[in-house]
Amino acid sequence: MATGPSTYVKNIAPEKLELLIAIVNAPKVRFYTNLIQSSEANLYLAVQASGTSEKAIMNYLGLNQSNRSAIFSVVREDKLKDLLEVLDENFSTIKDGGGIAITVPLTSVIGTLVYGFLSNDKRTIKQ
Repeated sequence: MATGPSTYVKNIAPEKLELLIAIVNAPKVRFYTNLIQSSEANLYLAVQASGTSEKAIMNYLGLNQSNRSAIFSVVREDKLKDLLEVLDENFSTIKDGGGIAITVPLTSVIGTLVYGFLSNDKRTIKQ
């Protein structure tokens, strides 16, 4: 069955990937990154964020603190609906936990190993 020192599964019907962008109050960034990781996201980047939005809009979104963070993460499409529901619930129920999240589809990922890492698909990892 194995043809060499390592084998890879070929012809996997991949799940589509989406880039999740969440803007949250900075003190809650660790909470939200842990929440995102629980949805099998292998990659995230959290950075300080600032913007020029009016104060009324920021208060409406629950971003009432002056220091905010942006979290960028790659999430499989099949995990996205549940993750967005959990984020939405936490944005409205956690004290100072407000935020906003959007997704952007990733239309091209090159390489089986890169896709396997980003999608947390263990079938593409060395066996």
